[in-house]
Amino acid sequence: MDVRQLTPFLSVSPQMTAADVGLAASMGFKAIICNRPDQESHDQPANDEIRAAAERHGLAWHYQPVISGQITDEDVARFREMMQTLHGPVLAFCRTGSRCSTLWALAEAPRLDVEAILKATAAAGYDLTAQRDRIQGLATSPGKQGAGRAGGGSGKLHDVLIIGGGAAGQSVAGSLLRRQPGLDIAIVEPRSEHYYQPGWTLVGGGVFERAETMRRMVDVMPREVHWYQAAASAFTPEQRQVVLEDGEKIGYRILVVAPGLTLDWDAIPGLRETLGRNGVTSNYLFDLAPYTWELVQNTRKGRAIFTQPAMPIKCAGAPQKAMYLSCDHWNRKGWLNNLDVEFCTAGAALFGVADYVPALQEYVGKYGINVNFQNNLIKVDGDARTAVFRVTDGEGNTSEVEKTFDMLHVCPPQRAPKFISESPLADAAGWIDLNPETLQHARYGDIFGLGDAGNTPNAKTAAAVRKQAPVVAENVLLALKGEAPKAIYDGYGSCPLTVERGKIVLAEFGYGGKLQPSFPSWLVEGTRPSRFAWLLKEKMLPWIYWNAMLKGHEWMAGPEILAHRPADHEVGEACDFGGRKP
Repeated sequence: MDVRQLTPFLSVSPQMTAADVGLAASMGFKAIICNRPDQESHDQPANDEIRAAAERHGLAWHYQPVISGQITDEDVARFREMMQTLHGPVLAFCRTGSRCSTLWALAEAPRLDVEAILKATAAAGYDLTAQRDRIQGLATSPGKQGAGRAGGGSGKLHDVLIIGGGAAGQSVAGSLLRRQPGLDIAIVEPRSEHYYQPGWTLVGGGVFERAETMRRMVDVMPREVHWYQAAASAFTPEQRQVVLEDGEKIGYRILVVAPGLTLDWDAIPGLRETLGRNGVTSNYLFDLAPYTWELVQNTRKGRAIFTQPAMPIKCAGAPQKAMYLSCDHWNRKGWLNNLDVEFCTAGAALFGVADYVPALQEYVGKYGINVNFQNNLIKVDGDARTAVFRVTDGEGNTSEVEKTFDMLHVCPPQRAPKFISESPLADAAGWIDLNPETLQHARYGDIFGLGDAGNTPNAKTAAAVRKQAPVVAENVLLALKGEAPKAIYDGYGSCPLTVERGKIVLAEFGYGGKLQPSFPSWLVEGTRPSRFAWLLKEKMLPWIYWNAMLKGHEWMAGPEILAHRPADHEVGEACDFGGRKP
């Protein structure tokens, strides 16, 4: 099979067969698009057979037949709409791949630079220079989208307005100022403290002190930035304004939305009332992580339950990290044999990227953990020390099971903040509707987003933000000049899975679960536990966060620029921690 990558999210191919589908699945593709009509030629494989193979392998199948040489504007619009709904990576095919490439080029014309589009298709082996005029005609400069709109009546107008002063918002501000010192930037953030949230796992494991993970917001906020210490309450994108909680309206030329997500404690009846007592804790809260460590030290027998809700959640490995560190302590103290440890997850797999599962399974066996798939926590009675789970069996039948506990570590359900989910910026599920590569809003060209509140199908981790922030910064500056985005995000995320004190499985992957190791295998074998990865997590990453990431230093995180498609040998040499060199 001849697969040719246009972007990290979309590849194209000449005619596929049913036998090719299994190979496509093994390469990490999640969806297949057929752009070739049935029976276009006598030697063409039947699409029904390819579709059936896709269904067997769990790949989404989409059929959009396009007549060769007659691609209409309606075809382009339909392709664009389809791409906005798919979870990638995506593989599209036709007779030669040319139609698929042309559809992509025309669909991306309003968002990407014309030369960048032509270079990308040429690098994949498709010369679309004959389509230049049509691509140019379809192009609408992102900086001019919504022409005639203004920040009218706001009284305050900034070149760049950032919603959220967490890891994502601060990192974008730092990257912007590194590129263009003196840029007029404002950040809307109500909190007075800034937290290094990845450190809370180690607080709950007795490695860090809680105070190490917090700094005053005023000490983190760049001095060059105007800080509105208030909460955003609404967006009026047609007027290029954000409404603050007090009714004040702030205008912008470019808006960056990075508010993080909401931990929905109230989605589980009884949970909020018992947090921090009755043996109920969570490393997802700054105030409770020390209580986790207290419970670990004092729980010497009985049942300890660790829960994980349905995705998406921030740091999908965090519930397991808490469990493994707790078990390691109990094992070292000789108490583990007196404990019944259960992992109750709403999902059907131990981890979303299969390559890392074997190492995790070894630790599950070592600690004697009972793993219960499709067990979703739905109610907690702290005083009675009981938890109720909705259990789904292999036939899809559900039942409710009550379990007693001596210690309960809860990962709560998570959702986008209400002011996002009820805004014009949201998709149908309530998340910020973003292009998964440029991180530009799907409908508003003067809006970008990143971090946990976006609908991009990457892991919601600080490592993802490290890679996203330079991409957004690059594209924001292009949009301010009236140019199309050129920097792209490949879905990189990292989850350092703390399987014991002193060892970590350093999971690094991009869209579709494609492994993206930062270090040579002789230093870190990413799918195996490593002492170097522990050193990275404990000593290096906190320093990098406070002193590099938030200040715009993009060490090993520089964005890939679509206008320059490196040769294969260049990509191999450039791969490093969290990014590729442009």
